[in-house]
Amino acid sequence: MGIFLPVTLTAAAAAAIINLWLAIRVGQMRVKQKVSIGDDSGGPLTARMRAQLNFVENTAFVLILVAAIELSSKGGQWLTWVVAVYMLARVAHGLGMDGGALAKGRSIGVIVTMLTQLGLAVVATLIAMGVM
Repeated sequence: MGIFLPVTLTAAAAAAIINLWLAIRVGQMRVKQKVSIGDDSGGPLTARMRAQLNFVENTAFVLILVAAIELSSKGGQWLTWVVAVYMLARVAHGLGMDGGALAKGRSIGVIVTMLTQLGLAVVATLIAMGVM
């Protein structure tokens, strides 16, 4: 029987769905701006492209840390909540990148992303040191 990592599997599934949603939003903006290749030099298409790439850049580290913590059997219920808050913050970031009424979502997404990575990195380090 293989190793079962329910938090990691759920997080990876959520990440795939969010990434697909972000990609669809990029495609919609490409059609609207009539830009099939490249970007719009800092306009709304570029913002949506950056939202998706920023998600991919950061989520890879989060998923690796979540899997490592879960493999060490040190995760528990708190890890599920960390992942849930992280994913919600990433949706807020994607919406916030459009500006307007939801612009604050960008800042929320950035702050939660940084705190999540830092927190998971600290926990992973403590586990590796045998403190946890």
